[in-house]
Amino acid sequence: MNDSIHLHSKFDWGIDELVAKLRSLRVESLEIRHRRDKPPKLPSRKELHKILDGLSAVLFPNRLGLPDLNDEGIDYFVGHTLENLLRELYKQIRRELQFISGQEGIDTVAHQQAIILTRDFAARLPDVRKLLDSDIQAAYEGDPAARSPDEVLVCYPGINAIIHHRLAHILYGLGVPLVARIISELAHSATGIDIHPGAQIGESFFIDHGTGVVIGETAVIGRHVRVYQAVTLGAKRFQKDDNGVLVKGNARHPIVEDDVVIYAGATILGRITIGRGSTIGGNVWLTHSVPEGSNITQAYVRSELFQGGAGI
Repeated sequence: MNDSIHLHSKFDWGIDELVAKLRSLRVESLEIRHRRDKPPKLPSRKELHKILDGLSAVLFPNRLGLPDLNDEGIDYFVGHTLENLLRELYKQIRRELQFISGQEGIDTVAHQQAIILTRDFAARLPDVRKLLDSDIQAAYEGDPAARSPDEVLVCYPGINAIIHHRLAHILYGLGVPLVARIISELAHSATGIDIHPGAQIGESFFIDHGTGVVIGETAVIGRHVRVYQAVTLGAKRFQKDDNGVLVKGNARHPIVEDDVVIYAGATILGRITIGRGSTIGGNVWLTHSVPEGSNITQAYVRSELFQGGAGI
């Protein structure tokens, strides 16, 4: 007993003072953002992670679903899983709508709108499956190390990232960008591939290796495009308004047309166009448009050996 009392008095963390200071900072932050009351809850990253895992299993039940599924049980698994997932997704969408409106609790408008948006999202799932089939096939055909499309699906980080993106892009277009952004960041954390959910990406898209790839919000990517690790499709500069505030949503990222290959480490910046069938070499820094069929490489680097102190 004496030892426990002694230890308790020895470790005085100043908790009461810390709690008071943190409360004061919270109140100040809410006032700055013009929220005097407790803000509505945000969508849950943890719940969205479960939803995305489940949606992946629904889209590919034979490979990402339960291990003991048979032909008779697949449809039941898909239907039952989808029913539960959509109910949970509805809750996350409703949270975002309530966060935007500043309302919490019973909100009939958010409830009805969330149902409509969730239904619209669900109706697009067959289209997503078709796009993903094209992405998987493009990866299989584009990588000599891939032994089967199934290997691509279960092993390749680029496919993981594009599954997340295809689903997040729908939600972004439906008007729930926060849920969409959380989904894209789940893939970013898992794969190192950062694709903003606003980016428009055509069919048969292949990201090889993938680590360090960055694709910005207003990027537009055509069909049959292949990119390698550490490629950036970014903005050249950030426009500001007369008050010095960043302008949001303006087109500032590249347009990549069909059948383009972009090799590792290339950085392509600004609202420029990479013409159809072009090849962008590794580590190229590009800030101007190039026509169809271009082959852009680094300038030749001269290497000379000097002896006896000779040099330039």
